[in-house]
Amino acid sequence: MLRSVGQRRVTGSDEDPRVAELGTAVSRLRRELAAHPVEFPDRGIAEEELAALASMALSGAPEVPRLRRSLLLVAGAIGSVSALATGLAAVRGAVDLFGEPGAR
Repeated sequence: MLRSVGQRRVTGSDEDPRVAELGTAVSRLRRELAAHPVEFPDRGIAEEELAALASMALSGAPEVPRLRRSLLLVAGAIGSVSALATGLAAVRGAVDLFGEPGAR
């Protein structure tokens, strides 16, 4: 479920729903990439940046500029692999939930 930027769950959890969405999207794309049978030149870059995104999601307070940088690197690395397009779009959507850098 998507929420507005800055909105939090009211269920007693302190977890930012944007962080949860990011973690879910990154985890899904990492699984899809691991299962993708074709090797491509920048696969290692995609794997490293997805690991960085996962780490940021686990920290609970990711830095927006760093999120966007990692997203750009992942998109550049796997952007032409159509089988991963849906997962990449989900990660982009999750990063977009954090808004523009400095907008808060």
